[in-house]
Amino acid sequence: MGRRIILFIIIVFGAVALYNWYYSRTATAPVSAPLTIENEVMNTTTPETEADWKKILTPDQYYILRQKGTERPFSSPLDFETRPGTYVTADCNEPVFRSEQKYDSGTGWPSFWAPIKPDAVVLKDDSSLPGEDRTEVLSKCGGHLGHVFDDGPPPTGKRYCMNGLALKFIPDAITTATKK
Repeated sequence: MGRRIILFIIIVFGAVALYNWYYSRTATAPVSAPLTIENEVMNTTTPETEADWKKILTPDQYYILRQKGTERPFSSPLDFETRPGTYVTADCNEPVFRSEQKYDSGTGWPSFWAPIKPDAVVLKDDSSLPGEDRTEVLSKCGGHLGHVFDDGPPPTGKRYCMNGLALKFIPDAITTATKK
């Protein structure tokens, strides 16, 4: 009987690992031209209707940002991003995190120990899961980015667990002086 349980556990873990591996290879963020903070056009107005949001966001971004959805763990390329740069919100292009604040939490979502500045994000109590009070992280446009937890590394002890599709990564510009 014990061998059957062990075999069952191995099969379940193997299936979960295969599922995550497959979807991490097939789920990709929209491809766009390389951006820099200097040439990024920031939104100056917030869309007024859900129809307007649907025009500027992909269906997956709309689901996460406007309907408070969650992407599959390990599906975002931003979870594996290690270059120096800035993370901006996908809805209003506001800078929210820097690569120096990012760390590998092992959860399958891009995680940060602090925002780029204290008022870069909006925090809101979230009791949508029965028995689990959480703190939701919102963009200044009101889009759902993820949640913040008290199990992160020093110096803050916080883990800002973000949906990769709610963010865009803008690598730092490489100048000829830094190439030397």
